[in-house]
Amino acid sequence: MNKNIVNLKVVLVEPNGPINVGSIARLCSNFEVNELRIVSPQCDIFSLEAKKMSLKGQKYIDNCRIFNNIEQAIFDCDLVLATCGRIDLSNDIKCEYPEAISKWIANFKEIKNLAIVFGREDRGLTNSELLFAHKIFNINSSPNYPSLNLSHAVAIILYELNKCTTNNLKKDLKVFNLASSKQIYESFKDLEEMLIRTGYLLEHTSFSKISKFKKFILKAKTSSHEINVLRGIVHQINWFLDNSKGN
Repeated sequence: MNKNIVNLKVVLVEPNGPINVGSIARLCSNFEVNELRIVSPQCDIFSLEAKKMSLKGQKYIDNCRIFNNIEQAIFDCDLVLATCGRIDLSNDIKCEYPEAISKWIANFKEIKNLAIVFGREDRGLTNSELLFAHKIFNINSSPNYPSLNLSHAVAIILYELNKCTTNNLKKDLKVFNLASSKQIYESFKDLEEMLIRTGYLLEHTSFSKISKFKKFILKAKTSSHEINVLRGIVHQINWFLDNSKGN
C-alpha cells in the first residue's frame, strides 16, 4: 500500500452479497489493508460462502468490525474517501478519477487513519452519505452501464492507491491537516442548530441549505484549525444569545 498511508480501513455500507464480502476480504489481504469495517450488513458476512471466497483474507472477516451507521464507522478517521458510480448526482457534488486522488494523497508526508467507503451494490451511497467524504472516487466506465460489481470497484481503488507511492526524495511534501469528517459534522450540527434558533433557517429546509455550505467547506480544503475557529464563533454566538435575554 502507498507508503504514506497509515491504518487504511475499507468500509462497506449495507453489503447484501456474502461472495462480494469474501472477495473484498481477499483484496484487503492482497493490498495489506489494516481493517475491514461493515455498516449494517444485509447478508451473513460470516457464512461459508464468504469465507470460501476470502482465502487468506479470512482474518479480515473474523476480525471485521460491524457498525450501525456510517458515522460510527468513520469518525475516528482523519481522511474519508467515498466511491460513487451513480449518474444522478447533484451538480455540486464533485467526483474525481482514482488516479487523481491517489496522486493528491502522495503529496502528503503521512495520512493516518484513512477510510474508503463503498456503497450498496444496488444503489451506492446517498447524497447525504457522500457529504461525509473529503473526496469522491468515480471509476470511468461505459455511460451505458456505469455501475461496477462492488468487489471490482474495491480492487480498482486499492490498486490505484497502491500504484502511486510517495517519492522519498521529494522535499516539499505537505503535512496533512484537513478537518476530519467528525469535526465538520459536529461543527455543522452546531451551526445548523444556531441558525434555526436565530430564525435564519427553518427546520424543514435546514438540511438542504446547510448541505450546500458543507460542500463549500469541503471544496475549500478547510483545515482543523479553521473549522475549530468556525465552531468557536458558533459557540460564542450561542453564549451571547443565552446571556442577552431580557437585556
